[in-house]
Amino acid sequence: MNARNLLTALSPLAVTLASCGSAATGENTGGKPFAAETYAQFDEPWAMAFDEGTGTLFVTERKGTIRFMTPDRKIGEVSGVPKVDYGGQGGLGDILFAPGQRSPKLDRRTVYISWVEAGGGDTRGAVVGKAELVCPGPLKCQLDGLKVIWRQQPKVTGRGHFSHRLAFSPDGKYLFVSSGERQKFTPAQDLKVNLGKIVRLLPDGTPAPGNPFADKPSPTNQIWSYGHRNVLGLAFDEQGRLWDLEHGPAGGDELNLVKPGTNYGWPLVSDGDHYDGKPIPRNSTRPDLAGPAISWNPVIAPGDFIFYTGDKFPAWKGQALITGLVATGLVRVSINGEKATEEARYPMDNRIRDISQGPDGTIWLIEDGEGTGSGHLLHLTPAATAAKSAN
Repeated sequence: MNARNLLTALSPLAVTLASCGSAATGENTGGKPFAAETYAQFDEPWAMAFDEGTGTLFVTERKGTIRFMTPDRKIGEVSGVPKVDYGGQGGLGDILFAPGQRSPKLDRRTVYISWVEAGGGDTRGAVVGKAELVCPGPLKCQLDGLKVIWRQQPKVTGRGHFSHRLAFSPDGKYLFVSSGERQKFTPAQDLKVNLGKIVRLLPDGTPAPGNPFADKPSPTNQIWSYGHRNVLGLAFDEQGRLWDLEHGPAGGDELNLVKPGTNYGWPLVSDGDHYDGKPIPRNSTRPDLAGPAISWNPVIAPGDFIFYTGDKFPAWKGQALITGLVATGLVRVSINGEKATEEARYPMDNRIRDISQGPDGTIWLIEDGEGTGSGHLLHLTPAATAAKSAN
């Protein structure tokens, strides 16, 4: 039986007993301020999102599956997921619920998903789709009326740097999408394409009025900011400011405060160099281009991040919690104005792909990987709480 079938076959009681053994004794805190409990196993998970009304957690798997876990730990699968172009960094990507859907029954929700679709002549590109998530019964959900509302333009060869992270503005009026430069470098500076950009759309996928280049033809009128490499994190802070998290080359991962119409410099500048050792001018050499709030060299290879707003970890409020694929674990960063400072790292056993804050202020992580060695869903609670429950 493969990992996917095993997960489906496990009863909620079996999952609970298997996952609570070490966390209940506090043995896996390792001196960290949290205890990590394993809840489930997924196959190459990429993103997750909570349904606000019910606390059900939805997880995307890159090969083209969406699974969900109810608050009582039962596992279901969503049907009607589109065919994806899987390979390299491509496949099924992000999932995002439209804001304001808080009814206590999970029967119908508007959702957005991103994935990679094939084009002609071995080309491909990321797309964003909008659908109704309909759940007619226990552990039964499907995507109805799925429609592509945005595409990377143009489709190009290769299987890297799709980015395709999604975020709604705090007022719910605008959908932001990160669009990687597809490892082609120069599109990031080309305002006639939407590669290497962050775009701002209305919820129906049309370019938002008031965008910096709104008077230009499509796709230029979608662009919010440009000069980006591979943006794998988008999040708003409590002040309503948009931040991005992106991969540098050999060095130079960045956390950026994103401002409209601003050029973030790739590939003209970076705090890292090309993989072949060829140097790139540093951000400091071009004050006319926006520099990062913080950069990392050597890299942390970020997966995603959140700004923590809960009460379970009060010392972390307002700080960025960043997942690491090379710096495996969590990186905690404080914000001071438009600059950022790394405060701590919390190493973990495997690469961490995504992070989400639960409705109760606890933290959820998914590992990056497939098979029994990784790809777990992890639940983080304060270490003191875990120790107290063991006594």
